[in-house]
Amino acid sequence: MTPIFIALTGRGVETARRARDLIGGAVHVKAGVAAEPADHVFDDTASHLRGLFDNGRPMVGICAAGILIRVLAPLITEKGGEPPVISLSEDGASIVPLLGGHRGGNDLARALADALNGHAAITTAGDTMFGVALDAPPAGWTLANPDAAKPVMAALLNGTSARLEGHAPWLAKSRIPFSDDGDVRLVATTQSIEDTGLTLIYHPQKLAVGMGCERDADPQEAIALLERTLAEAGLAPAAVALVASLDLKADEPAIHAAAERLGVPARFFSADRLEAETPRLQTPSEIVFREVGCHGVAEGAALAAAGSEGSLVVAKQKSARVTCAIAEAPDIIDPASVGRARGRLAIIGVGPGAKDWLTPEARHLLETSDAAVGYALYLDLVANHIAHTERFDSALGAEEARVRQALALAAEGRSVALVSSGDAGIYAMATLAFECLDTRDIPDATRRVEIVVVPGISAMQAAAARAGAPLGHDFCAISLSDLLTPWETIEARIRAAAEGDFVIAFYNPVSARRRTQLAEAKAILLHHRPPDTPVILARNLGRNGEAVTSVPLHALSIDAVDMLTLVIVGASTTRQVAAAGRTWTYTPRGYDKKRHADAAE
Repeated sequence: MTPIFIALTGRGVETARRARDLIGGAVHVKAGVAAEPADHVFDDTASHLRGLFDNGRPMVGICAAGILIRVLAPLITEKGGEPPVISLSEDGASIVPLLGGHRGGNDLARALADALNGHAAITTAGDTMFGVALDAPPAGWTLANPDAAKPVMAALLNGTSARLEGHAPWLAKSRIPFSDDGDVRLVATTQSIEDTGLTLIYHPQKLAVGMGCERDADPQEAIALLERTLAEAGLAPAAVALVASLDLKADEPAIHAAAERLGVPARFFSADRLEAETPRLQTPSEIVFREVGCHGVAEGAALAAAGSEGSLVVAKQKSARVTCAIAEAPDIIDPASVGRARGRLAIIGVGPGAKDWLTPEARHLLETSDAAVGYALYLDLVANHIAHTERFDSALGAEEARVRQALALAAEGRSVALVSSGDAGIYAMATLAFECLDTRDIPDATRRVEIVVVPGISAMQAAAARAGAPLGHDFCAISLSDLLTPWETIEARIRAAAEGDFVIAFYNPVSARRRTQLAEAKAILLHHRPPDTPVILARNLGRNGEAVTSVPLHALSIDAVDMLTLVIVGASTTRQVAAAGRTWTYTPRGYDKKRHADAAE
């Protein structure tokens, strides 16, 4: 997760922006400090820092360490759950990890030191004395018994020697004092074993699980077979690097459920690649070959993932509809270099434009995507969240080409963010993506792509919030664009909404060539609701130049509206009230009638 840089002074803002541009992240600035826009502006420093900490966000405060300590001290409870918190001097020279050193804080401090040519003041005892953090093994390794790390480290710091059992180069190269009869045991193994005394057990992710299944096999059956196979072989689940299968199974929930149970990725191979493993299979099958083009899915996938130097340690195991096999590689398996991932297409609504309206889910998926596709203006709105992502900018009006490009990239195994303004499912990209999938002319996408639709704050929600609560009772949304829908159909919907007395949010109200539709809609509505019905005109919501005004329906001027404007026409019951120095628009639901009825009783 990328860090949040907290700046409290003008000089701190400069350092924060420089650090963000070098290693990624976002800049949060205290209100009134910087003239240029930041990724986020906050008013109260203490509450903002505590909110980030509670949400587990890594943060770098460009401020005195004491500020961070005093603000966060009441929240510090459990070492294992705290996010990285770093104090960075305003000149970028001193970087001090205060919290979460072994949860990425020390690594983040080192990265900042390299980027800013500063000094990372690492104070963690194990790092400074032994050059290694025993409770934070490197990528590809898992500590099975983290609760034992503290007494083991204490013993080593007090002069006790250790003995290394198994192959762990990162431990062997450390400054830990080793001897053949050391009282501390550091064990590297793929086996599931129990610790005894001063023992730390590390599992290297050298195991590849291969799985096959019948179409629509029960995910619970796959999980049960996987767990039984590991247990009977005495293998540690934490030593598994990935679950592999045939690419025809890329859409099988059973395969993905097994991978999710272990918390590892799923990877897929072509039938030709698995067929190349036939000489190494223990249980080749002609039946399987006739069905899918290779002589073994589970064993073949496990061996393909483990590489040419790997070996089968558990031959194919079977349940009613699922198969499982396990291979071991001579070294750590990097899933990113094995087979093909199932692609992910995240169709993301980023809201009308305000940075504060971007949801945490949208932010996370943007930051974890390796490709971002969208209209250039929309990608610019989230530029800081895709700073290290490959951009595929698209022109206005090229919506279908944009969606097809996103689907094609995802079908290649990439994690793609398809960016829409507002909500992705409201006059935006989500519907078009499903239309393209429905045509089946991108066959790999239907099987190899995971689809995630991320809701965003729609323009009508934002406009309603700025105006008060005009959508407080029944409402509808109608697009006045006749590019894809005949005007006769649109007109019929306007009449129906007018007769039903719905509040109406008009999207795409006018364009350079369309100047009559909104006028016709106004005329229709004036037949069904009072001329003083409030109309909200909301332009550039969440962006520079935002303007939200209200006019009575009879005074609505088409010249006051453009394509950047959302128009909300109230119902006959919509009212306005003066409060807090301005006029608010709302549509009551009938609570006044309920109050009168309750009083009468």
